[in-house]
Amino acid sequence: MKQVSCALTIAGTDPSGGAGIHADLKTFQELKSYGMSVITSVVAQNTTGVQAIQHVSLKMIEQQLDSIISDMPIHAFKTGMIANIDMMKLVANKIQEIDAPYVMDPVMVATSGDALIEQDARDFLREHLLPLTSIVTPNIPEAEYLTGETIETVDDMKQAAELIVKKFGAGAALVKGGHLTGEAVDLLFDGSVMHTFSAKRIETKNTHGTGCTYSAAITAYLSQGLPLPDAVDKAKRFVTAAIQYSFPLGSGNGPTNHWATREGEFTHGTNY
Repeated sequence: MKQVSCALTIAGTDPSGGAGIHADLKTFQELKSYGMSVITSVVAQNTTGVQAIQHVSLKMIEQQLDSIISDMPIHAFKTGMIANIDMMKLVANKIQEIDAPYVMDPVMVATSGDALIEQDARDFLREHLLPLTSIVTPNIPEAEYLTGETIETVDDMKQAAELIVKKFGAGAALVKGGHLTGEAVDLLFDGSVMHTFSAKRIETKNTHGTGCTYSAAITAYLSQGLPLPDAVDKAKRFVTAAIQYSFPLGSGNGPTNHWATREGEFTHGTNY
């Protein structure tokens, strides 16, 4: 029997289904990787914002990780919301037991603008978790925080991607250009080559969970053994379709459509 590709997400919840663990598992399923999850925080949120957060105990986070690591294959994994330094220390220690590509979505702020991790934890993430990654996937505000530099152009994005790898030790950096204007250009620096991924910008407010979905798609493709540039390319196509056919659900930023490619509504020269 063909080996099942297994992907793990370590993140917070989203009861409205658009982001966090919920978006990750939907993405894994759509891309035919077996999805597993470790919940770090229970978040009350919807398309309008975050209403409340309750963190899972460190002991329970560790027990969840031990349950998976001791029994299940992990071919790639990602982290999303890890809210404080104590959680980060635990995760940093435990994931060194996993021999698989590590995708970090450096979640700091929700689409609504609500902070999702504590201020001092941002520094710890940059200094201690970032060097463990195979790839980190910041948007422009996150990349500005990680580098301390202002990003206003594509050239600035290139410099930021190189800095995140060369100075801060990430295995690779995908700086996403969604906050700029014009084409939606993302830049991947893999330590030696700068790769460019571009798509037509889609004018919509329904972008809740796009960062989670994009990084989860990369994780799924890496779990299936794709080389990093190919995984990012296919993930970019997947998330672009999900945005193009997103939903006007809720009264805020609606969610993306995780089954857009399955419906055959989006064609980009690639069979999913």
